[in-house]
Amino acid sequence: MEIDRRAFISALGGVVAVETMSSEGLADALEHHMIDSLDQAVSARAGQQAERTYRRGVGSVFVLGGSGDGVFAANKLDPMPPNPTLLDFFKLRFAPANHVLQSATRALKTGMNEETVLACLLHDVVLSLMKPDHGWWGAQMIEPYVNERVSWAIRYHQALRFYPDQAAGYEYPEMYNRIFGKDYVPPSHIKAAYTYARNHKWYMNARLITVNDLYAFDPNARVSMDPFVDIIGRHFKQPKEGLGNDNSPVAHMWRTLANPDQPL
Repeated sequence: MEIDRRAFISALGGVVAVETMSSEGLADALEHHMIDSLDQAVSARAGQQAERTYRRGVGSVFVLGGSGDGVFAANKLDPMPPNPTLLDFFKLRFAPANHVLQSATRALKTGMNEETVLACLLHDVVLSLMKPDHGWWGAQMIEPYVNERVSWAIRYHQALRFYPDQAAGYEYPEMYNRIFGKDYVPPSHIKAAYTYARNHKWYMNARLITVNDLYAFDPNARVSMDPFVDIIGRHFKQPKEGLGNDNSPVAHMWRTLANPDQPL
């Protein structure tokens, strides 16, 4: 995907606003901008248009539009069923979810195991709720329902994005050089997370998310949830009460997504 550097900087509020952002914040804003651009392309293909303003950090479920860094005037959301499943959230709160569907589709087509496919499918869905530190937020939101390897991989993929691993098939994104400059150095907490993950037995679980993440921004890709229904059934522990109703430590996160218009 080609990035219009001038449009990207303008979207963040101009050069002055960019200069006040941390490097990590700027890196996250770029990824969110790319995902948003992808979702906009998908919406335009479907004949949907929206007037756009910009804020950073707010989850896309609270606004009309994609899952990137832009926000739109709040739209009316369809109600969730009484006992919502993960598939219900994909349909009613995460949609169009084109980026994660592309990522998971690539993992599936290249023969990766089902846990990796699931991790790719879920790695960015938390952007509907919250964008800063999305790896940590995303891992926390799904932790009670998946194997620990899946949530661990999602948590650390955020840091691994900034460190190439040619042996694993992940090159440092050229777009990072264009946007941040070749002398960009990730902040200390990202470096610490990378160092920890690099020496962990599950390193490749997180690394494979980045491998599939990097190539999942094709605005012309046609993707579907259908190939992942059975994988979700085998590897996601759906609570019978419904996500948000099960009294888990993260039920409030799912309730917030289900009912974003509640003032209290």
